[in-house]
Amino acid sequence: MELRQLAVLRELGERGSVAAVARALHISSSAVSQQLSALQRRAGVPLTEKRGRVLGLTPAGAALALAAADVSTAMARADEAVARFQHDASLPVTVSAFHSAGLAWFGPLLNRLHEIGGPTVGCGDEDVPRERFPVLVADYDLVIAHRVPHDPVWPNTVAVTPLLFEPLDVAVPIGHPLAGRASVSIDDIRHEPWVTGHTGFPLAEAVNMVAAAAGQPLRIVHRINEFFVAASIVATGAAIALLPRYTMAPRAGDGVVLVPFRDLPVGRRIDVLSRPETLARASVRRVLAELVGVVGQRSLTQADSSKPA
Repeated sequence: MELRQLAVLRELGERGSVAAVARALHISSSAVSQQLSALQRRAGVPLTEKRGRVLGLTPAGAALALAAADVSTAMARADEAVARFQHDASLPVTVSAFHSAGLAWFGPLLNRLHEIGGPTVGCGDEDVPRERFPVLVADYDLVIAHRVPHDPVWPNTVAVTPLLFEPLDVAVPIGHPLAGRASVSIDDIRHEPWVTGHTGFPLAEAVNMVAAAAGQPLRIVHRINEFFVAASIVATGAAIALLPRYTMAPRAGDGVVLVPFRDLPVGRRIDVLSRPETLARASVRRVLAELVGVVGQRSLTQADSSKPA
């Protein structure tokens, strides 16, 4: 089996169509089909099957695609050995994040890497539904992703580095009857109007958890993914929302107060996703280690600042 053929099979499993594989590898769709046909002849079992108008992997194809990841990891380790021999641990690294994580951590990460002399990092913002985060590892070295705890775990095709469990608190306007509370209960908020995210995004799923605990649908009046926009609506008194405690804590003058739940642990898990072989690169490991340090330090600072004096 040829490495190129295995790579094409793996890309089909992750990208979902021949056309998407062709675009990613900068080859024609017919070339993709030829590589798959040659690999299937060598394997001796069907590796792909038609699913409507798209081509998908059979169970045998999926198993071989997973093995292809191991092969790519081994090759990446070999490449990394050469890079270490040549004293090159400064290869550029690309990092993506959803908006609030990028806002909180991109700046400190870039400053920290500048202080220690690299590597160079290219940042990108990706606000996508939860199931789209693993797909992004095909385009970025490190993908900062989030999900609520009851969501399915990340697929075994990606490497997962846990960063943080971030509580989600109830955001209310200054002057709201709940604003002076140390905590709130489900009963306190069950009849309030709400701002939530779009369906399929983690924050919308977190609000669904609140509705399930309340035993009734909540009154959703606005669907907004961007936290600053949601907070601006909360500040008017038009609705309340869930906002992250650390990555998007309100500042003085925002007109918003965060109040934690006392009877429902609501939060999101924030992880870094990558292709397994990507972590064989010294520059990627260095950036990941610095990112973990930035997140830990800033989370401790935020936690300390939120404690009463």
